[in-house]
Amino acid sequence: MEDLTRLIISHERIENIKNNNLELTKEEVHYINKVMRIKNGKEIFISNGEGSLWKAKKVKNDCLEIIQLKKPYLFQEKENYLLGIAVVIPKSGFEDILKMCTEIGIDFIQPLFSERQVNKNLNFSRKLLRWNSIIKEAVEQSERLWKPSILNGMDIIEWLKSRNNQERVSISITREETIYDLNHWLRKQQEFANKKGGIFWNVIGPEGGWSSKEIDFFNKNNFTFVKLSDTILRTSTASINASSILNQWRIDFKLIR
Repeated sequence: MEDLTRLIISHERIENIKNNNLELTKEEVHYINKVMRIKNGKEIFISNGEGSLWKAKKVKNDCLEIIQLKKPYLFQEKENYLLGIAVVIPKSGFEDILKMCTEIGIDFIQPLFSERQVNKNLNFSRKLLRWNSIIKEAVEQSERLWKPSILNGMDIIEWLKSRNNQERVSISITREETIYDLNHWLRKQQEFANKKGGIFWNVIGPEGGWSSKEIDFFNKNNFTFVKLSDTILRTSTASINASSILNQWRIDFKLIR
């Protein structure tokens, strides 16, 4: 595929394009003209973050002409087996988690709150805007066609209570006994995956560890503990490790089906 600059444009904006011309926002004008220095007449790629990719030509500083709007240059079906990382927001490093999990191929990122969390005083709606912007940039950089979703923050116990039968959840742990590592747990899920698809989650806890109340809840509700490593990992390291394991499992699973 050609090595062209990419720009993520929401599906709603793509649907409302008239005469194949896309008017750019101030931020997009700055990116195209000042950062990437795209000249009039040059082509770039436009993606809606939902599997479709178009070629577009810059016709003015604030306008792109979409080439064959009704027939995308490339389309990728959504995965049947979706991957999620649920992370108790650490004091620092969460933005790196967003970037790298996006680049690796995670489909859902769930920020969590827990009893031993260090950083609880967040302006969450403001943070969510910034986090979505970071994810968008990582999608453009990594040339993904599907943009992952970052969900509203939730308490770990309330989030677990809201899971449905199309989701499978493993909880990473360090000092508790477990018979599984994440790879082993994922292989045990393959019969479920064969039948239904669904979302496969790994939950990363706070750097201070899960509280006794949270551990009791996990045990009483039969959530599976998994290990990511024989060493103690920081939240950011654990998130990247788990994301890589999840993504490699999906690649391998599709090859053997």
